[in-house]
Amino acid sequence: MTDRALSVVRAGALTSVQDEGRHGHAHLGVPRSGALDLPASRLANRLVGNAIGAAVLETTLNGCAVRPRCAVTVAVTGAPCAVTLDGRPVAWGAPVRVPPGAVVEVGAATHGVRSYLAFAGGITVEPVLGSRSTDLLSGLGPPLLSDGAALPLGSPAPAYPHVDEAPAPGVPRELVLRMCPGPRADWFTADATAVLAAGHYRVSSASNRIGLRTEGPALRRAVEGELPSEGMVWGAVQVPPDGRPVVFLADHPTTGGYPVIGVVPEPDLAAAAQAAPGTPLRFAPVGRP
Repeated sequence: MTDRALSVVRAGALTSVQDEGRHGHAHLGVPRSGALDLPASRLANRLVGNAIGAAVLETTLNGCAVRPRCAVTVAVTGAPCAVTLDGRPVAWGAPVRVPPGAVVEVGAATHGVRSYLAFAGGITVEPVLGSRSTDLLSGLGPPLLSDGAALPLGSPAPAYPHVDEAPAPGVPRELVLRMCPGPRADWFTADATAVLAAGHYRVSSASNRIGLRTEGPALRRAVEGELPSEGMVWGAVQVPPDGRPVVFLADHPTTGGYPVIGVVPEPDLAAAAQAAPGTPLRFAPVGRP
């Protein structure tokens, strides 16, 4: 019987299993999780003939290396990077056939932060609350990859789509995030929105799957005091006591006590997932959706 699994040769930094995430459990304190760059993970799945919800590997900055124990088609999308098969260069952004025992290596990102490695049949670790995603905040789902670990693979679809090319958006040199007014926008001084739009922020190296942290001018409060904890959504722009806004991403807490000045629409968050530390950041205020 074919051993449909892969072995981890090099885990890389913060490489995790991700799919479309856990939806509908925020009332239990369970974050959404899932791939931060959903368009990239969905494209990787399409390239290998999977449904968009199949689980993939999400790498962070320095890639990973795996050894499938069976013949399998793979594809790498997201942050551009070198991809090799037993040390020989192969295509990024295209399906690649891998023989049993060969090592697929996803190299360091040349631009952006997160690359996605999909396998025909998907990664079939046991789902938790309907998702195979690793959640860094709650600890649900499989652990981060470690050297020597093994992950099961599903059976590929019987019909395989022919793909000539797969267009993908480029990684932003400047991150521009639209921002709708948040529920606590009135807690900040009148110039706060203008400060956010001026473009004097950069992406902080302290950013992670929980939130994109910023470096730049502190936003001044017009209302002092503390809030009781309120519900938080993906894309909420929360302002902690240091005044530097934080954009909540997929593993964000479901409640929080710092005021939310705005909310970034979901379509803009894929670009936030690919913004490397130091990337210039500007918020573009828009009306309520």
